[in-house]
Amino acid sequence: MKQAVAIIAALIAALVSGRAEETKQIIDLRGSWKFEIGDNKQWADPKFDDSKWGEIFVPADWENEGYAGYDGYAWYRKNFTIPQSAQNKTLYFHLLVDDVCAVYINGNLIGEGGKFPPHYETAYNVTNKFSIPSKYLRFNQQNVVAVRVYDDYLHGGIVSGRVGIFEHKSEIEFTVKFPELWKFKSGDELEWKKPNFDDSRWQEVIVPAKWDFQGYRDYDGFAWYRVTFDVPSNLKNDDYVLMLGKIDDIDEAYLNGEMIGRTGRIRSDGSVRKINDEYQRFRSYEIPKGSLKVGQKNVLAVRVYDHYSWGGIYEGPIGIVKERDFRKWESRHNNNDNWDSSDKFQRLMDKIFNDD
Repeated sequence: MKQAVAIIAALIAALVSGRAEETKQIIDLRGSWKFEIGDNKQWADPKFDDSKWGEIFVPADWENEGYAGYDGYAWYRKNFTIPQSAQNKTLYFHLLVDDVCAVYINGNLIGEGGKFPPHYETAYNVTNKFSIPSKYLRFNQQNVVAVRVYDDYLHGGIVSGRVGIFEHKSEIEFTVKFPELWKFKSGDELEWKKPNFDDSRWQEVIVPAKWDFQGYRDYDGFAWYRVTFDVPSNLKNDDYVLMLGKIDDIDEAYLNGEMIGRTGRIRSDGSVRKINDEYQRFRSYEIPKGSLKVGQKNVLAVRVYDHYSWGGIYEGPIGIVKERDFRKWESRHNNNDNWDSSDKFQRLMDKIFNDD
């Protein structure tokens, strides 16, 4: 049921994305790709020699490109060059696949659509948009994208849509924009909220993106994210909001060791209150005055509990904005109940349902 709701939500999001975010295609990857049926994860390696592979047109059903009746695994590969001018942009890879896909940029897995066997789930009707950390790209040099695809029946492959790399321009101006890679660890220790905690041995993960394809497939339970960021020395004495996107399922956000907001309820004994639709709510937490360290390093720690299926900080926008700018942004989305989950609303719910 949760997966079905997620698919419906994705379709609704696609309908309103033009209003919520401006996209511009940076690299158009329509055209001829290298192609091979079968499955070997070594084919994601950018150094792999694919010179003996066949060629196929993208986007198109592979049944119409010489592979009629084929169901199963296949891989696509293509070289591309991206300009240096794109280095500081928010970049995503877009594609629509029938039925399941995994996308690698220079050997780095950036996202999965659907689920591969044995826990097969199709994503044939979803335009996948995977965040690309700039760390994974070689600007003004050759890059390699590799796409692993599984087709269950009927049509298969990278079947339609605009395939390529897109710049996503948020309609809101961030005062602080967070790094693309955050520190991550499964488990639950409240020590991890402290700004001086040493997280140097933690794994790096893409944010926003589901944690399942980043080494935690089908993991349910607690996990923590941490990110260190600078606050401009010229920051004005203003009111600010932390925009934390959408999280599956519930969370607590700590800024420099102090909780500034939560969605859902984690009790003091580590148990959780009944989980409903929290994974659909957009997180926005007011930042208390004096909490940001101007001209210094700051640490945001996010405690997450996932009940089942995929989990983590999976959708943006994410960053720190002036409150008045956030309210304008929020008002433009007030027709979508999923965006209306401000910290004030959450605190009201906490007062009504406080059961610690």
